[in-house]
Amino acid sequence: MTEADSARAPRLRRYRIGLQEIVRGDCLRVLKRMQEHSVDVVVTSPPYNIGLSYRSYPDRRAEEDYLDWMVAIGTQLRRVLKPDGSFFLNISGSSAQPWLPFELAVRLRALFVLQNHISWVKSISVGVDSFGHFKPMNSQRYLHRGHEHVFHFTCDGTVQLDRLGAGVPYKDKSNIARRGHSQDRRCRGDAWFIPYQTVRGRAEKFDHPGTFPVALPEQCILLHGREQAHVLDPFMGTGTTLLAAQNLGCTGVGIDIDADYVAVARARLRDAMAGRSE
Repeated sequence: MTEADSARAPRLRRYRIGLQEIVRGDCLRVLKRMQEHSVDVVVTSPPYNIGLSYRSYPDRRAEEDYLDWMVAIGTQLRRVLKPDGSFFLNISGSSAQPWLPFELAVRLRALFVLQNHISWVKSISVGVDSFGHFKPMNSQRYLHRGHEHVFHFTCDGTVQLDRLGAGVPYKDKSNIARRGHSQDRRCRGDAWFIPYQTVRGRAEKFDHPGTFPVALPEQCILLHGREQAHVLDPFMGTGTTLLAAQNLGCTGVGIDIDADYVAVARARLRDAMAGRSE
């Protein structure tokens, strides 16, 4: 961050709600102040650099500038992550910019090991049926984009996971005794079907262009498998990762530069703690 950028950056503000801390501020500035090796799990979805309409962030940087910025953030995430921590990065390109997620993953190779590559399936067709919310696609050149990437990075590639904690019951129950399993639970695999609820406008997504369902960060935290984990989302948006952390009894820190998104995140956490539906 340059001196001019620092002067324009909003004053840091911190809010404590339940087990969660919300920080309004520039994420790189906040990360540099965080304690080394203090985070168990990072779950985040940064701007994709494909022209989405965020309130306080221009999502159209030059590609090299964007990648350099994300590597600078990745460097700080590597510093604050515990040696046995997990960094789940949700990102997607566009039909016209399909390479960008992979370019970023390659850049981050200098900092992390790509331990798992998960496909978050948002919508799918099976036979003549379909499941999930299909965003309209008008182009005659491209297929409907029904998935996004979740890159699971670790420091050295040897992190032990709770695959059954994030698993699913067996479809064929005979597999339990026949294969000597101790419980009705199997690994979920690396394709996760987690659909959005159908929305009819941005207001139902809290006027944010890049939300994800609470179930996505919940599965990431469960897969990492540490009880009372300390969770970080440096691009918190409307607070979905913190909701997941709160639901699972984990502490968390969420960072966002936009005051309105911070207000939404605070309200969602308060409502969740009061037992009100979203």
